Amino acid sequence: MPRWTRSTALSIPVSAIYAALFVLPLAVLGMESIRTFEPGYVGSRPGAALTAENYLALSSGAFVDTLLTTFRIGVLASLAGVALALPLAFLCARSLRANLTRYLLVLFILLMFLGVLVRTYALELMLGSVGPLRPLLLALGVSPNGRDYIEVCVGAGLLHYIIPLSVLTLIPVIRAIDPRLMESAMSLGASRTMAHATVTLPLSARGLLAAFLLSMTFSISAFVIPMILGRGRVNFVSSLVYTRFSEIANYPSGAAIALATLAISLAVVAGLSALVRRWTRARIH
Repeated sequence: MPRWTRSTALSIPVSAIYAALFVLPLAVLGMESIRTFEPGYVGSRPGAALTAENYLALSSGAFVDTLLTTFRIGVLASLAGVALALPLAFLCARSLRANLTRYLLVLFILLMFLGVLVRTYALELMLGSVGPLRPLLLALGVSPNGRDYIEVCVGAGLLHYIIPLSVLTLIPVIRAIDPRLMESAMSLGASRTMAHATVTLPLSARGLLAAFLLSMTFSISAFVIPMILGRGRVNFVSSLVYTRFSEIANYPSGAAIALATLAISLAVVAGLSALVRRWTRARIH
């Protein structure tokens, strides 16, 4: 049997499982999103008329504000997380102390396995309006119940996952860079900072993009973190989807919100990937 035939035959079960668990639910979600919702039914009633109203309703100010809040906090937290993770990943990848590298890796892996509910409530106890930081916040003139502070708390909750995820993503990227390139740049008179800016950052651009996109994907789809730390004042799109599906049983509206967010996320991913690809090619040529 030819090699390509064997590969195709082996991929059929995986493709079938993937289609059953991902493509088919998305298709069902898409069909539900164009159905008319009638109060009193759980989801759309059988034989409901097709409509685009569920998508047209997304132009409302409430949804747009929630979408912008989701992406604004998610993007800022992802940028901050990747920026903080890069030196940590460099330390793990280039450290001459094997024990330090081992302990750091264990720490970041343990952080990934720590339950999101546990860490979120721990942050709420520390950063909340009745936490130990309250006297300091009041002394600085910061309201623990102010929206800006609550947004910072949500961002801090996202960083708990973003930093370990980004570090583990960037370590193999840093290790793949030949350290002699840095040494060559420094031998030609570049400072360590300039050598990192002209060697490490360009060569790790794709890895940085991957870490950012993974972080942003987690951030904009987070549910527990904004629900607890947001205290009902900072809502993410995931909260809207949950409300539509679980509280008012408006499945068509929830499906439309979910698919619209997915489409916007894919557009952002495609746009950023294209920009980094063009930037990398420009530097090579």
